[in-house]
Amino acid sequence: MNLEFSESMPVKKEVENNLHSKLLDLLVVIVNYRTPQLTIDCLHSLLPQIQDLPSAKVAVVDNNSEDDSLTLIQTAIASNNWQKWVSVIASPINGGFSYGNNLAIRPMIESNSLPKYILLLNPDTIVREKAIKILMEFMAQNSTVGIAGSRLEYLDATPEHSAFRFRTLFSEIDSGLRLGIVSKILNQWTVTFPISDENCVTDWVSGASMMIRREVFKDIGLLDEGYFMYCEEMDFCLQAKKAGWSCWYVPESRVVHFVGQSSGIDQKDNKRKRRPKYWFDSRRRYFLKNYGWFYTALTDLIWVLCYCLWKVRQFIQKKPNNDPSYLLMDFWINTVFSYPFLDK
Repeated sequence: MNLEFSESMPVKKEVENNLHSKLLDLLVVIVNYRTPQLTIDCLHSLLPQIQDLPSAKVAVVDNNSEDDSLTLIQTAIASNNWQKWVSVIASPINGGFSYGNNLAIRPMIESNSLPKYILLLNPDTIVREKAIKILMEFMAQNSTVGIAGSRLEYLDATPEHSAFRFRTLFSEIDSGLRLGIVSKILNQWTVTFPISDENCVTDWVSGASMMIRREVFKDIGLLDEGYFMYCEEMDFCLQAKKAGWSCWYVPESRVVHFVGQSSGIDQKDNKRKRRPKYWFDSRRRYFLKNYGWFYTALTDLIWVLCYCLWKVRQFIQKKPNNDPSYLLMDFWINTVFSYPFLDK
């Protein structure tokens, strides 16, 4: 799904009226979809940081939730007198994560009023003290860094994985096979990056709290709206890397992340939930776009083979099954061999 933005949409004018043409230092974009209370809690956590950053604004994009999200968020903004720093944009459709973020960013690019930095922030987050300022200072001190991500953590301050490597054929082998000795051999290609207490360069960071330099958008454009959800931030970081921008993980910037509350996929108590089709669509699009059909076909075959070997070992060794339901079947019908329409 590659959704084009129409100039006739009233949203563009709304963004310009609310965010003005004045150049900002920071724009925070929060995309809400049926999580109004989480969004409001996130705004509460942003308040003291925005007060320290007078040249900063927040845009909340409601991705056509079709519930009471807009009313609840607008009521909270009015009752807390947040109108000076928060704008609400009502999307006419639910176009996904990239589409929602682009809805706030695109008009500012077109009017040449893009802020120095844009922070993509999930609604299911609580921003810890000075987290935003730390990212901004890091970016200001390192002019070659195009993207910087926060340390995501649980409410008890236990860190989540927030820095990652790009998906490759080798990462798919490890993902499917799950064999200790193979994982050690392929350690430098596994997607999950070791959690670090120091600033470090990485391939990509989670879009739950990802700060992007203005010039990155000028060089590579907006987020790819062909992704509905998942893989879009990985793809964006890869395009930025190709354009010469580095991506860094900055653990001093800390953000609480209520995992999976926005999507429902990664919640701890919901491991067996069947993966939605858009997860497979995003994976397939990422490989096709960046590596071509042959490489994508090879990764599909390798993953299926490795996963089948894992299922045999799981049965023999009576290991617990924590995979999503129907994972193998859903994976196969969404490979380049079985899926009737291939994203270009």
